[in-house]
Amino acid sequence: MQQLYQMQQEVSMLRGLLEEQEHRLKKLEKDQLDRYQDIDRRLSSISAGSPAPSGSSAPANGNTLPPVTPAGNAPATGAAPQASAEADPAREKLLYEAAFDQVKARDFEKAEMAFNAFLRRYPNSDYAGNAQYWLGEVYLVQGSLESAGQAFAKVISQYAGHRKESDALYKLAEVERRLGNSTKAAQLYQEVLDKHPDASAAQLARRELNNLQ
Repeated sequence: MQQLYQMQQEVSMLRGLLEEQEHRLKKLEKDQLDRYQDIDRRLSSISAGSPAPSGSSAPANGNTLPPVTPAGNAPATGAAPQASAEADPAREKLLYEAAFDQVKARDFEKAEMAFNAFLRRYPNSDYAGNAQYWLGEVYLVQGSLESAGQAFAKVISQYAGHRKESDALYKLAEVERRLGNSTKAAQLYQEVLDKHPDASAAQLARRELNNLQ
């Protein structure tokens, strides 16, 4: 029975890894399209006006062309400078992917340390919700049920509406089931069905709920 559950856990993690890779690929494609469209708009704007004199570093009227910033990384207009740990999306992405690579390499101890370090440094990052979810997965695969439950609960409470919310809710139900709290687990499985009926986690929740009944 334990071996069967371990296999189910492996399949669940692989599914999550595939979904994560698919999401990152779609985001990369969108970022590339946004950058292309941004450059195209800038070039169109330049061609509509008078070209700058040859050798000039900027037009005389001071309307310089701002540097092209990757989509999603542009600072808000008029926003005050933030601390370096919170204003470096490129570094956030690098550190998150480094932590995620540890999951793919199945080095869960390093993954745990890396995700915890990331969340301490970048609690408001665009990657924080994902990092919190995968921290829960890492705890779960290591058998740290209480820590896993706390991590998944934080995804739900601190990152409401995040794309990993349905998965986190399902995993929280799994934790409760493994802790022997069948009634609580059933409530959480039902919550997945009620709140996220079209999510892939809903199919898993329905199956587990039927097994409990």
